[in-house]
Amino acid sequence: MNRTFKYRIYANKSTSAKMEKWISFCRQLYNLALEQRIQAYKTHQKSISKFQQMREVTELRRAFSDYNEINSSVLCNVIKRLDRAYSSFFRRIKLKEKAGFPRFKNVNRYNSITFRDGWKLKGKYLNITKVGIFKIKLSRPILGDIQEVIIKKSNDKFYVSFCCKNVPQKILPKTNNEIAIDVGCESFLTDSNNRKVINPRFFKQTQEKLTKLQQSFSRKKRFSNRRKKQKIIIAKKHQKIFNQRQDFHYKVANQLIKKYGVIYIEKLNSWTSWRSLNRSMRDVAWFQFFDILRFKAEEAGRDVVEVPAKNTSKMCSACGEIVPKDLSCRIHSCSCGLKIDRDYNAALNILKLGQSSQLVPS
Repeated sequence: MNRTFKYRIYANKSTSAKMEKWISFCRQLYNLALEQRIQAYKTHQKSISKFQQMREVTELRRAFSDYNEINSSVLCNVIKRLDRAYSSFFRRIKLKEKAGFPRFKNVNRYNSITFRDGWKLKGKYLNITKVGIFKIKLSRPILGDIQEVIIKKSNDKFYVSFCCKNVPQKILPKTNNEIAIDVGCESFLTDSNNRKVINPRFFKQTQEKLTKLQQSFSRKKRFSNRRKKQKIIIAKKHQKIFNQRQDFHYKVANQLIKKYGVIYIEKLNSWTSWRSLNRSMRDVAWFQFFDILRFKAEEAGRDVVEVPAKNTSKMCSACGEIVPKDLSCRIHSCSCGLKIDRDYNAALNILKLGQSSQLVPS
């Protein structure tokens, strides 16, 4: 299986400055390539392929000494990155989603660089040719065969990601235990055994501090050093919230994977924009949790089965009658006499739907 291993890395000022310079040049190349594509279509009604632009990288390296010292595969990867953005744009148009045309990148939106060669790993030291040596905080071993090395700057810190293939699975002992889970905002999830996992609400806990920091940021003079420093402080707060949430998701997913051989979840339709989600939905991050759960299940040899989410909260788990209710109603009460928690009722319905789908031959 394929897997990515991410680590914190450290370097001296000279090496860090060189890496920042390379990322800046790659960002400029990305914007130039995007401008070339736009102008070619406006002028001649023709599109430029990634192969045409990659051939021009050789001329660029000859003409400018700054680009000449950057590995050609790194520059070609920038063109591939732009091409992936175009491919995603046309895919969204085909699916009639919000298109989102590729846009020019400023310094805050282009902060990583990819190496396929020109690097050497020796123990906990990563040597990038013509850049310098980075010390890696090896919190876990790197498994499989490394295909790509991605260096990213986040705020004032550097991270490295090793994209590996042929990573061995960690198969857990087989078990016939099954569980269904219903996610929500009131509680993070409720399972079909009527157990609830409390929603930690990491953003809500830090919201008051963030508000004060953002108010202080708005009062500072634009383009001043104090404003830049305050921006980094706010970004670090948001990064901490993200890390806390991700750590919580991994812990919950690991607990489920260890106990159950089959996990049934709702098949939620992805939203086309974060703006369609309220603050509580963004804070709970269901899609991130489901992605982590699927990944951990694949690694452990477990099964995650998706079932249609329609009417799972309204249907009575005892008699099958549809009982309309709004989000404020937290108790499911049916004419058949069943009166249970709304989320527990939904988890039971998900379990029944999942088990019935497994019985149907594919």
